[in-house]
Amino acid sequence: MAKTNETTAKPRILTGDTPTGRLHLGHYVGSIENRLALQHSHDCFFIIANTHALTTRAEESKAVRQDTIQIAIDYLAAGIDPNQSTIFIQSEIPAIAELTWYFAMLLGYGRLMRNPTVKDEITVKNLGDSYSFGFLMYPVGQAADILAFRPQAVPVGEDQVPHIEMTREIARRFNVVYSGVDPQGDDAAHAKKGVFPVPEAMVGRVSRLVGTDGKNKMSKSLDNAIYLSDTAKQVQKKCNKIFTGRMSASDPGVIEGNPLWAYHDAFNPDKGEVQDMKGRYQAGKVGDGDCKKRLAEVINALLDPMRARRAELEAQPDRVMWVLYEGTGRANAVAEETLWRAKQAVGFDFFRRGLSLVGD
Repeated sequence: MAKTNETTAKPRILTGDTPTGRLHLGHYVGSIENRLALQHSHDCFFIIANTHALTTRAEESKAVRQDTIQIAIDYLAAGIDPNQSTIFIQSEIPAIAELTWYFAMLLGYGRLMRNPTVKDEITVKNLGDSYSFGFLMYPVGQAADILAFRPQAVPVGEDQVPHIEMTREIARRFNVVYSGVDPQGDDAAHAKKGVFPVPEAMVGRVSRLVGTDGKNKMSKSLDNAIYLSDTAKQVQKKCNKIFTGRMSASDPGVIEGNPLWAYHDAFNPDKGEVQDMKGRYQAGKVGDGDCKKRLAEVINALLDPMRARRAELEAQPDRVMWVLYEGTGRANAVAEETLWRAKQAVGFDFFRRGLSLVGD
């Protein structure tokens, strides 16, 4: 079995992505940027939540497998260092599934359905009443994803904050019921006496990046995303299609609510240039085309190093699988330790098990 990093003095974070497709700029500013900044100062665990993808793609498991590998490539291409951070596959961590079962006993159906993220996903994905029981288990499983690694913080986008709040509730409830923590105790009391710390949400500098349609959050399913893996020509083409609502270049341009300027604010490092362009745009002295061209240049400057790393990774598929193998081994060691502590608290610590990946 891989050894844990239990003795690290670094604070721990856990975050990740469900492999529903490639990562896009919304993921970058919402969470990945934070991960890159924290990986040298924190003990970082990054989960590729492939089992969660089955909640809406149960008949597409082979495609989910391929997306899982692509997410790993996205991580590495973005600059996540596997020597500093642990990248792992959710389905290969059995402790997560076991913790999900324990946590499900601590959460009522009514509370689950009050989660606004669950409601939004039912609406956005047009699920109606046809969603599976597994879909309803998803938020509980996400709490297990997090708490299996006992992190202090979870870098997420704004839309995931309700999930983190539910995770915090589950951590408190478990600690109160099974570890004897005072129900009125603060987070420090839970960290000291409970099995689980009460993790904080860490929202990125851009909490919600609008898509190129100017209406909805950037999303693969809505075809309004600029991907980290897009070519320079694809980026330019997508920037050209950004909806601004402007009829002609001489019309006074609107800044507020305009995705063109949301992107410049998020990705253009030259704030003086942005302010100058905004002023000319509002005065009808510069057209959408020039501003979109400049935006594409800025985004491509960000993505160019990722493209170079991606090309290297795609030429070495065994390297990507080794990163996942090593990371999953480390993640299993930590999650198994957490599960054992939880079972001790519950009183179900009949036998302690060892767990290793074939080849360890």
